[in-house]
Amino acid sequence: MTSDLPDLAAALRPLLPSPLQSVRDERFERHGVGLLLKRDDLIHPDLPGNKWRKLAPNLRAARGRPVLTFGGAYSNHLRATAAAGRLLGFPTVGVVRGDELADRPLNPSLSRCAADGMRLVFADRAAYRAKHEPAVLARFVAESGAEDVYVVPEGGSNAPAARGCAELGAELRDDPAGVGAAAVACGTGGTLAGLAAGLGPGRRALGVAVLRGSFLGGEVRALQQAAFGGRAGDWSVEDRFHFGGYARGGPELDAFAADFEDRHGLPVERVYVAKLLYALSVLAAEGAFPRGTALAAVITGRPDGPPPAP
Repeated sequence: MTSDLPDLAAALRPLLPSPLQSVRDERFERHGVGLLLKRDDLIHPDLPGNKWRKLAPNLRAARGRPVLTFGGAYSNHLRATAAAGRLLGFPTVGVVRGDELADRPLNPSLSRCAADGMRLVFADRAAYRAKHEPAVLARFVAESGAEDVYVVPEGGSNAPAARGCAELGAELRDDPAGVGAAAVACGTGGTLAGLAAGLGPGRRALGVAVLRGSFLGGEVRALQQAAFGGRAGDWSVEDRFHFGGYARGGPELDAFAADFEDRHGLPVERVYVAKLLYALSVLAAEGAFPRGTALAAVITGRPDGPPPAP
């Protein structure tokens, strides 16, 4: 690769536009809703789903410089960034929440990051919460040993990422299936910010929060302001289906995900995708979508393992 990474698509050959699959599911059909699966999990084996859409514009902006970013011990974003660095030949640094992890054996997720060449910097939780403060960020950069770094926020959500995710909305807008509403699971809000902007008028975007708290709407508004100059598209956030918080679940969610897998042959990722699909089934039963709606659920990731067949 040249140092400025001129053509990521030519180098990595992502599957774009990602497939849109119709599935027959009576839990939706009985309420007049047609369920479609937007298979962003098939975009790339190492950078699936919104990881590709959010990282690609940031990597173009970085132009081969070292990339420093943030995440928890099981962060899919850290793993995707590390994989991109390996594939494209640029250094990566991951600031990991929790300095107690520094003296423990690496879990499988962090081991994968390290194997892909990522330098791991473990941060105490107070410093991690303050990572946006210039002095704290400067300390992380100094600890990384990297020079002239390009910083990507936690989860990859910033203005370039939102603009990258607008392409997802445009793909759904232009699909002959006639998508009337699209939904995505949300952690940091970048995918929803772009999805809503790309869908355009007359279509609704819904974000299903996977974390507790009512902060997500404000994050999406701020991202859209930075990326598009103001609110873009018709969107809302549904925060009833976090199941207690990030990576939390329970027997009801596990049973739903296993049943969906059996019905449709789709391996269901549990942290984000299971909560999205469960939420949509409940919302359809509540009449949240008008009869005749073609509803697209964005499958942003997959369980660990080899990529599924389309």
